[in-house]
Amino acid sequence: MVEIQKVQTKKQQREFVRFPLRLYRDEPNFVPPLYGDELRVFRPDYQYLDQAEAVYFLARRDGKTVGRISGILQRTANEKWGQKRVRFTRFDSIDDQEVANALFSAVENWAREKGMEEVVGPLGFSDLEREGLLIEGFDKMSTFEEQYNFPYYQKLIENLGYEKEVDWIEHRLSLLPDDGKLDRISKKLLERYNMHLGQAKNTRDFLKKYSDKFFAVLDESYNDIYGTVPFTENMKREMIRSFRQIIDMRFVRIVLDENDNPVCLGIIFPAIGEAVKKSGGRLTLPTLLRILRTVKKPKVVDLGLIGVVPEHANKGIGSVLVNELLHMMRDNGVEYCETNLNLEDNYAIINQWKMFNAVQHKKRRAFVKKI
Repeated sequence: MVEIQKVQTKKQQREFVRFPLRLYRDEPNFVPPLYGDELRVFRPDYQYLDQAEAVYFLARRDGKTVGRISGILQRTANEKWGQKRVRFTRFDSIDDQEVANALFSAVENWAREKGMEEVVGPLGFSDLEREGLLIEGFDKMSTFEEQYNFPYYQKLIENLGYEKEVDWIEHRLSLLPDDGKLDRISKKLLERYNMHLGQAKNTRDFLKKYSDKFFAVLDESYNDIYGTVPFTENMKREMIRSFRQIIDMRFVRIVLDENDNPVCLGIIFPAIGEAVKKSGGRLTLPTLLRILRTVKKPKVVDLGLIGVVPEHANKGIGSVLVNELLHMMRDNGVEYCETNLNLEDNYAIINQWKMFNAVQHKKRRAFVKKI
């Protein structure tokens, strides 16, 4: 028999975070999140709790944890999109339908208590968190920004009446021979629209110059993208805190108009997935040393953020960022770039990958169910 426990104690919180580390211990393609970051979701000052509330459940059988799940009532998203939804996230389970049934029943009952009409996911508090269920590409290692899951998860979820809402696709980008064409196009675009690349001495200088307008660009760029929510002051503070630790100015580009206002930006991150795997996401000294070595000379990079304000989206300015991405890879000896998630119908971004040797190698899905 499966017993569902609502996570309330510190011990239960630790168990909630540790369960997937045990479940995926022998899976080479699983990349854990940072253990400390996962525990932060239980803090009363967690950055999303001014716009959302969450519940966490463990599934237990014979004294052992056999599954977990979280439900999120994202009030800001519901208001923005005119929906009455609860999001499910952090679903992990052994291959057992009874366990999945019990976990999803707990979230669905909580959603009904909150007056909601649908459950959707996997989605986090915002699209800055891990989202989407892996349905293709199980033989490929996840990036640090993604969540790996076993193939049987799809069956467990669909057996409960959940259906596809959207898919994301992911590409691996490697370099084609450089014929200089995109350089010429990029230069002409910048000249035509009187734009230029922004400069910064270091991360601190970048944040001082551009952080306020940086978030405005992202809000405008992502406003109509599935599941997104506007940046709050708490989200901005947390993102800036993270950026100070992980941004490498070699991999940041920002395009400014004639008044030095940002119109588009791109950020890629050195791929640290391999560096954090061995420690289970714990920031041990050996892990930190591996991360530092990876950041200094990455062979793989992960696409973090690309944003173009809508009024400039149809001017081809995105090609400037793609050209800069090509240079970032070439100049730093990068072998390939992982795009992470692109909505399957986001042709504006997907068409840009034609400038690379692009291979679609993963697909993820968000599911929805009326309750």
